Amino acid sequence: MALANGWLILVAVGVVVVAIVVGVIVGLRSGVKTEAHERARVARAERLRALPTFRQALNRRVLALSSILLLGIVATLAAGVVSARPMSSQTIQPVDTSRDIMLCLDVSGSMSEVDVEVLTVFEELLEDFEGERIGLTIFNSSPVQIFPLTDDYEFIRGHLQSIRESFDYLDEVPEHWVGTLNGNGASLIGDGLAACAMAFDHPDDERSRSIIFATDNEVNGASIVTLDEAAAYAKSVGVRVFALNPVQGKDAAVSAELAKAAETTGGAAYGLRDTTTVGDIVDQVQEQEATALQGQAQVVWTDTPNLWIVVLMISMLTFIVVLWRVRL
Repeated sequence: MALANGWLILVAVGVVVVAIVVGVIVGLRSGVKTEAHERARVARAERLRALPTFRQALNRRVLALSSILLLGIVATLAAGVVSARPMSSQTIQPVDTSRDIMLCLDVSGSMSEVDVEVLTVFEELLEDFEGERIGLTIFNSSPVQIFPLTDDYEFIRGHLQSIRESFDYLDEVPEHWVGTLNGNGASLIGDGLAACAMAFDHPDDERSRSIIFATDNEVNGASIVTLDEAAAYAKSVGVRVFALNPVQGKDAAVSAELAKAAETTGGAAYGLRDTTTVGDIVDQVQEQEATALQGQAQVVWTDTPNLWIVVLMISMLTFIVVLWRVRL
């Protein structure tokens, strides 16, 4: 047990010593006063003192007075310990659940409805996340990072809501178009996936990394990086891609290309309009084993006065009861 203010124990001991000294002095002075005055004379007092009942009453009196003295000392010392703030230490090892999820959304016109659904689902799922880091990157002909990987869920919620509401746009240039139209063409899937895969930090740490990749894979233009190249890069940095394709099966070749790219990374491609929903896919991402990263050990000190408070209360109550019984 450690004490935050150990010097208060010395104060309590000093109070006990002073009280005893004062009591002794007062007792000696009372004895002198009694000697100075004539005492009441009792005949045959030795016979009275020899009576068993008298000796028992005297012993009880001595015991009661000794108990009062002892209880007073215990109560004073216990009060000193409580005032000194007894503390106990505990060494904790912080653990950070290192599951990272990057939302990678194709914001071309054909994907608006799907993007809104993905954003809505993740906004609802934030309540259940514990330690996961979420990021958001959108792309059309050029990628834009809306926010990096973070576990600040209030921050995430605000941006998800803002982007989601921008799809009901009345402005000429809605928020989700800003910065996504700087390339040549539309839906440059390879560039978008590559940008999302490059957004993961701490490359040397063992972390669970996943991309929720919402796109119909309908490319219109020449991208800098092909879909296969982007998938190969994602695999090389340990990122799994889970693709959401709202038109899977409509164009077999396009759907197969997207599925192959996702499976190359250890992920999978899903037809969003089938029985599989965004929530189902997120559940699969959540099932991936999250690596627990141990932080630096920390020593935490907490106040532990409970025992001494109980001792103080019991000794004080007993002191009062005995004092009342003795009727000092």
